[in-house]
Amino acid sequence: MTWEVLSIIGTIAFAISGAIVAMEEEYDILGVYILGIVTAFGGGAIRNLLIGVPISALWEQGLLFQIALFAMTLVFLFPHRLLQHWHKWGNLTDAIGLSAFAIQGALYAVEMEHPISATIVAAVLTGSGGGIVRDLLAGRKPLVLRAEIYAFWAIIAGFLIGFKVVDQSYELYILFLLIVVLRVLSYTYKWRLPNRRFHVPSNKNTMAG
Repeated sequence: MTWEVLSIIGTIAFAISGAIVAMEEEYDILGVYILGIVTAFGGGAIRNLLIGVPISALWEQGLLFQIALFAMTLVFLFPHRLLQHWHKWGNLTDAIGLSAFAIQGALYAVEMEHPISATIVAAVLTGSGGGIVRDLLAGRKPLVLRAEIYAFWAIIAGFLIGFKVVDQSYELYILFLLIVVLRVLSYTYKWRLPNRRFHVPSNKNTMAG
């Protein structure tokens, strides 16, 4: 039941996210549906390929496809004045999708008795894979590569589930809420992982030297 609920939550959240990005890029209705579907199911497809789940399993999720299509249709029909507020709550939708799918991906790997490394990879790819494909198709820098902490929260989920620190249903829901809150805090307060910049000197400066 926990798995099914998280799948529905993540599917709705990412389908809406993909649809909104498509409308921001002025795609037609077909583009809206394609980008929404890719966002909702892309991460799971990549995960399945890497951990050995038959790709045909993706087409057995008929109910989730219907839910995604319904969510995208609602968003497409939203009044324009409501969509103008997307930037105020759009990141929240993405955070919900990240959390739900990261946990779902980790549970998938644990059920197949994969090692902790595969559990973490499954969590990261399921949680952020669809968003990466969405951003690339929309010509944007993937959200997972931006300054605010993103995929790190999926790693935490995979770690806790892989080592069975979090196991019971109520614990999984608490973890879901915790990851959502942490993701919201990370983009609200601009939390960042350490980085190092490297600037290549221009040819002009090199020749002048």
